[in-house]
Amino acid sequence: MQSILQNIAKHVSLTPEEETLFLSKIETKQFKAKTILLSSGEIADCTYFVNSGILRSFNINDNIIEHVLHFACEGWWIGDMYSYISGKPGNLFIEVLEDAELVIISKENHQELYKEIPKLERFFRILAENSLVSHQERLMDNLSLSAEERFEKFCSKYPTLIQKIPQKQIASYIGVTPEFFSKMKARLLKK
Repeated sequence: MQSILQNIAKHVSLTPEEETLFLSKIETKQFKAKTILLSSGEIADCTYFVNSGILRSFNINDNIIEHVLHFACEGWWIGDMYSYISGKPGNLFIEVLEDAELVIISKENHQELYKEIPKLERFFRILAENSLVSHQERLMDNLSLSAEERFEKFCSKYPTLIQKIPQKQIASYIGVTPEFFSKMKARLLKK
């Protein structure tokens, strides 16, 4: 539980009583690799904090092509925020890529925590703002950078993941086919 409390402490200070209350509203669970936590068409009723392991969010288009939107490793948060906030069915899958220990906060408990510990609203607002900035930056990168430059940024953002996740998922994240990615990577290694 220290990991999530340290994550919160980066932005707000909780009293020992508030920490105890917060911990009473969350659940920690272990998940095996390849577990699907959320499927497209379901309504997201919780968010996840990664104590250990790796997760990804992705969608599958009409041509059955996966598009990876996000990876989350230790100390990161992940969820289908469209579905979670709107209460409507989402279009994302959330999958465990590497055995994981996750902290789960239900929407109901999340809302109760806002009322009982108002400073958590500030904490989650900061997370939402950081996420918005990150997604805007990624969108601009996809519009303006070459595939090689996007891969270099991926390597900078996720240095520990390069050896842990399949190349086809990295290719999907940077917006290229696995075949193009393989050729590009071979070219980069020759430099």
